Amino acid sequence: MNDGIFQQEWLKEVQTAQASAYTPYSKFNVGALLVTKDDKYIYGANIENAAYSATICAERSALVSAYSNNITQFKAIVIVTDAEKPASPCGVCRQVMKELCEDNMPVYLTNRSGDVIKRTVDDLLPLGFSGKDMD
Repeated sequence: MNDGIFQQEWLKEVQTAQASAYTPYSKFNVGALLVTKDDKYIYGANIENAAYSATICAERSALVSAYSNNITQFKAIVIVTDAEKPASPCGVCRQVMKELCEDNMPVYLTNRSGDVIKRTVDDLLPLGFSGKDMD
């Protein structure tokens, strides 16, 4: 994929993130690579819990890490799974991205085969509501 933003290096980096997943129950490893405006990488992985509601997805893992370190400006997020086709974020992750990211920020969905689908935060949650709507 060459859309002027996406970098092939991100595929390797997001797989590094995926390798940190803790998935003893689902065995469905997800990695997220959050790319900051100044081209730094923040990694996220899904971390499961026996109390399923305590599980955190890779996308939220990366965003929480960024915000916890006072990093709030992002260029893109790349998400990888081992699924045959690139998988889309869950509804909760879409809502968190809507709250914490720009609506037009690229979201790259990929798999271990290197297939890439580009969407934006707004594409994934059209007509979404966030704190930006309360200004």
